[in-house]
Amino acid sequence: MQPMKPLGNIRVVDAATLFAGPMAATYLGDFGADVVKVEHPRRGDPARGHGQAKDGVGLWWKILSRNKRVTAVDFSAAEGREVALRLLADADVLIENFRPGTLERWGLSPETLWEANPRLVIARVTGFGQKGPMAHRPGFGTLAEAMSGFAAVTGEPDGPPTLPPLALADGIAALAVAYAVMVALQAREQTGRGQVVDLAIIEPILTVLGPQVTAFHALGTVPQRTGNRSAANAPRNAYRTRDGRWLAVSTSAQSIAERVVRLVGRPELAEEPWFASGRTRAQHADVLDAAVGGWIAERDADEVVAAFEEAQAAVAPIYDVSDIVADPQYAALGSIVHVPDDELGSVAMQNVLFRLSETPGEIRWAGPPLGAHSDEVLGGLGYTAEEIAALRAAGAVA
Repeated sequence: MQPMKPLGNIRVVDAATLFAGPMAATYLGDFGADVVKVEHPRRGDPARGHGQAKDGVGLWWKILSRNKRVTAVDFSAAEGREVALRLLADADVLIENFRPGTLERWGLSPETLWEANPRLVIARVTGFGQKGPMAHRPGFGTLAEAMSGFAAVTGEPDGPPTLPPLALADGIAALAVAYAVMVALQAREQTGRGQVVDLAIIEPILTVLGPQVTAFHALGTVPQRTGNRSAANAPRNAYRTRDGRWLAVSTSAQSIAERVVRLVGRPELAEEPWFASGRTRAQHADVLDAAVGGWIAERDADEVVAAFEEAQAAVAPIYDVSDIVADPQYAALGSIVHVPDDELGSVAMQNVLFRLSETPGEIRWAGPPLGAHSDEVLGGLGYTAEEIAALRAAGAVA
């Protein structure tokens, strides 16, 4: 018997582009939601062209649009607006990332959509939110990484602010959007009505950066760049082994810090008054890094990891992707899966985010070509083959 799909009764229209909104829809689709991805008929989602490609097929797209039925409709055209209204009349969720006012200009405001479907949850994902002096500016995750304080605290103390080499703010925002949608759907069970989710990409990353605002308000402190060190605990760094590999050590728990200094032959450090808390240990990071880093530098990585494991201290190798795909822990969790694909034969990708014991998620297919499900989606809305052909001829559908 096939396990129940926990979101199998939810239909999501993903009309967003690039990463934060579409990734949130991916997470919902992984657990059974019927996600209809809507792209522009001529441009498609720019995410199709991001990152590496094989045989001209974008690999990031294969992950980002897995489990989605894809169609291409120009919402700004009169014929496309009609398709949108019919599509959303039977949907539970709309995820969009147009600049504020765009849907309204096309005659697809929340109020208009709720006239046809008062239960619709509308997730509006933008760089800066729906109001404020920057609301109408184009916004990307990079700008959120800059404005949130992330770049300011990332990098070496004597180096420049550092932006991440990946869509970090978008990824964090995607998790927040998926969570917000589920909260709004639960609220709908109580009220019978949908609502707008207004999510600014600058906010979720600000939240996960921790108490910087609280500390600034209370103490006037501004976090500084510390490289791989932490202002909250030490020893905490990346250390190079004798055989040229890199290991990460963390001592967020006091008991772990004590085990580490005993392991490296410096038990007297644990008797120092400043060793009693992570914050004061961090103020003596030079001493602790010299002790831990010096001990590690005299040993090969496998020896260090084995010794830390025996001491029940926290260490991990710093991996690149070739290490990840060979790692037995990831293999035990099933973190990497191979998905059959009509274009590339098979695509390896990260599995669903978490495991549910009774209603697990699954990846049913990888991201399809532009407009691959247009006939299926439009036919399901009651359009005849002749009407679909007319929409194509008008350029409203691809």
